[in-house]
Amino acid sequence: MAKITVIGSASMDLVVEAKKRPAIGETIMGESFKTVPGGKGANQAVAAARLGADVTMIGCVGDDAFGEQILANLKENGVRTEYMKPVTHAESGTAHITLAEGDNSIIVVKGANQYVLPSLVEKALDVVRESDMVLIQQEIPEETVEYVSEICDKVNIPLLLNPAPARPVSEKVLKQAAYLTPNESEANVIFEKISITDALKQFPNKLLITEGSKGARFYNGMEEMTVPSFKVEAVDTTGAGDTFNAGFAVAISEGMSLEESIRFANRAASLSVTKFGAQGGMPTRAEVEKEL
Repeated sequence: MAKITVIGSASMDLVVEAKKRPAIGETIMGESFKTVPGGKGANQAVAAARLGADVTMIGCVGDDAFGEQILANLKENGVRTEYMKPVTHAESGTAHITLAEGDNSIIVVKGANQYVLPSLVEKALDVVRESDMVLIQQEIPEETVEYVSEICDKVNIPLLLNPAPARPVSEKVLKQAAYLTPNESEANVIFEKISITDALKQFPNKLLITEGSKGARFYNGMEEMTVPSFKVEAVDTTGAGDTFNAGFAVAISEGMSLEESIRFANRAASLSVTKFGAQGGMPTRAEVEKEL
């Protein structure tokens, strides 16, 4: 069983469905409203647990009703929460999601996630050292990403950085991370001075660019490769990228090849979009293996 540690955000998703997105100054009628647990860190933790990993999450929630729901949901999905800290001076993080025209638009309010600081990770270093892989994203402070990158490099634990939401990433972190998994727009922010093709060649078998329904692209040292995704009827694409990251982390930690791991991740991500909510469609290990 892969031992995965996720360091990142945990939020409550406030989801509105509508036939279209409102223009500036326009009011439209929506189809539905739901609250569901989310946050890139929590999403990846839940997805990895459902795919059979032993998962510990390190993060923060507010001392409020959303925080209680977030923690209960993590536990219900088999994620260890000993290092999930409730903070009393900030509300739980929220993501305000509009589903319309077959895709999503998201505004994230960090809330308690801004207190996922190096001091919190420091208390969980024993867990980090025992991990097969650490996953981290960018809905938490940049200093924490830098700190975790350095720690993982020192103790020789592979770090998967999912650089979302997009912001510049230091050369040091780019070098120290074992895997980088931006989507196309995030890759353009990180590698703004060079082409995507040159970036892939600079980080062979390490930089995996996710391209939604097209699959994922990487450079194997000799040529650029695309591992195609699987055709499905999409209901809600929220959380597909998080499912991909979790699936890849579980597969590569279990010893699958890079290409096999991407294929496994693509299959998991494709299944995740067939139901509502970031976590609602995240598949179990049995469901992925059945489809593969």
